[in-house]
Amino acid sequence: MTATEEPSTAREPGAGAGATREPGAGVRVTLVQLPVNGTESPGDRLLMVKQQVAQAADGGAELVVLPEIWTTGAFDIDRGLPLAEPFAGPTSAALSALAAEHGIWLHGGSFLERDGARVYNTSTLFDPSGELAARYRKVHLFGFDTGEAALVTPGSELVVVPTPLGATALATCYDLRFPELFRAVTAAGAEAVLLASSWPLARIGHWRTLIAARAIENQLPVVACNATGSHAGVVLGGESMLVDATGLLLANADHDPTLVSATVDPAVTTHTRTDFPVLRDRRL
Repeated sequence: MTATEEPSTAREPGAGAGATREPGAGVRVTLVQLPVNGTESPGDRLLMVKQQVAQAADGGAELVVLPEIWTTGAFDIDRGLPLAEPFAGPTSAALSALAAEHGIWLHGGSFLERDGARVYNTSTLFDPSGELAARYRKVHLFGFDTGEAALVTPGSELVVVPTPLGATALATCYDLRFPELFRAVTAAGAEAVLLASSWPLARIGHWRTLIAARAIENQLPVVACNATGSHAGVVLGGESMLVDATGLLLANADHDPTLVSATVDPAVTTHTRTDFPVLRDRRL
């Protein structure tokens, strides 16, 4: 895996060379675009995660984000169900230890969490001491009565917690298609969104457009980590990206396994909302 970065040539997604600006002070964020294929075991993937998180931390990352259900594969729910873990299981323990070892904020992507008879698609966020800062159970489940939608229980709570980016919401993959979720977390004070995903290549154009739209509509950065690889007959799209509160693309990946990093400046969100106060003109 090689690092990619475009912080000094920020541009509107899909607009080619467009508006640019020099990066300011802010939070160094790294996305781990992990390969999730049908050939690796959860242990193999955990080893990859440990290696890539260490590389990200060595590169100065303060916040690292992983993709959705990297443990077993988001389109392999049938296969993954027997491997679902209690929340305080080995995956959470390993991620907590990684955050503490490297002194970073770590968004653990998501995993299949078993809670009694129910299974959730659960995201975790750990602070630099390894303490749990947030848990989010995915609200919108994909599959149209099959796969995740048939086998996983939807979450019922939105999450907004303090991080170095400001008040930060968590969202997962298919949530991106529902603007009311992003509007709700914005109304709850969110100043940034961390999104873990396993978005297919077949609809990667929607991914680009929706990330930009959610950022522009709510005047907040969207930090979106997608998986790559292929499993259960689905090719994942990659193209992890960081978009700021104005909709400018700070950094993005291609379709290969990689790390992608940028500095996200919370002051841009504050200035955007002050200088162009569109959110105050909402009519419910």
